[in-house]
Amino acid sequence: MDEVLVVAGPAVVADGGLIKEIAEREFAALGVRGSVVHACDAAQVAALLRAGTVVIPGRSAEVRELVGRPADVVWVDLDRADGVEAGEGATHLHGRGLAGVAWGIRHAVHRLRHPGRRRIRYGPHRDQWGELYLPADADAPVVALLHGGYWRSIWAADLMEALCADLVGRGLAAWNLEYRRPDLHGWEATGADVAAGLAALGDRGPVAVVGHSAGAQLALGAAAGGARVWSAVSPAVSLAVSLAGVLDLVEGDRRWLGSGAVAAALGAPSADIQRYAAASPLLQIPLGVRQLIVQGTGDDLDLVDFGRRYARAALEAGDEVTYLDLPGDHFDVITPASPIWQATAAAIAAALT
Repeated sequence: MDEVLVVAGPAVVADGGLIKEIAEREFAALGVRGSVVHACDAAQVAALLRAGTVVIPGRSAEVRELVGRPADVVWVDLDRADGVEAGEGATHLHGRGLAGVAWGIRHAVHRLRHPGRRRIRYGPHRDQWGELYLPADADAPVVALLHGGYWRSIWAADLMEALCADLVGRGLAAWNLEYRRPDLHGWEATGADVAAGLAALGDRGPVAVVGHSAGAQLALGAAAGGARVWSAVSPAVSLAVSLAGVLDLVEGDRRWLGSGAVAAALGAPSADIQRYAAASPLLQIPLGVRQLIVQGTGDDLDLVDFGRRYARAALEAGDEVTYLDLPGDHFDVITPASPIWQATAAAIAAALT
């Protein structure tokens, strides 16, 4: 059985009992052995760095110096901490509050259970990479995954790791794509990275592009034609999938979705019609690509509205579209055990094989 250790640094500002409660829930859900240690100093933290360790460094300068050390660990900052460079082999998650502890544990367990994934860089920046997961048949069709998070840098490709494992178990290859987010790098950098990251796949046959939440906007944009929407040429996409997608950026801005996430990402309000027309999936139809629009009925009502209106408009424009809605919330669509993902995965596999 896999074993995970959660280490809280000496200057972590959070209730220790609550950290333990969060960790124990995740240990039970993931079927791992686990324990929580509250370290008294940096020396104790350093002695505990190993595979399967999740460290909450807190604000101690001595502990924070360890973040840059090469180690197979997961660092979790509860606060937003842009620009932190984790050491070789380490991962840095940040800005998710105490919920980040749960995400850190999930990521640590995933690293233990899937050591065969291969990281491939498609650019020089630390966020320009993808991880390739291959089943026994190395020539299997590829599912490219684009994470969401309202285009903000506190959310990263770890969100999609559970789906990667599920897809590989179904005999499909998975390409989990990281990219520079517009809050730090601008909208054009994000688009260019999606195109370059997909192009890095080369000619691998049928490709499905799957995006969650804000990632669905990127996925459908790529499907609409990389050269037309972005600055590089993406491979041919045979299926585009939206999981709880932000598909109407104009209304997304007007309704202040994600506390103003749309305008913050695009760098302009919806009054900038030209900019929104080049980005909003609803304004790009017909895409000319088969689409699967997936929406949990228990999600944000605005996202339910966007999905239904988008699917109807795309069908009327001549696109081949399947609309799938089942009970579930915003994260059920990326939870392998949920009925809505099981139905989605079966539809993707049927479309590619």
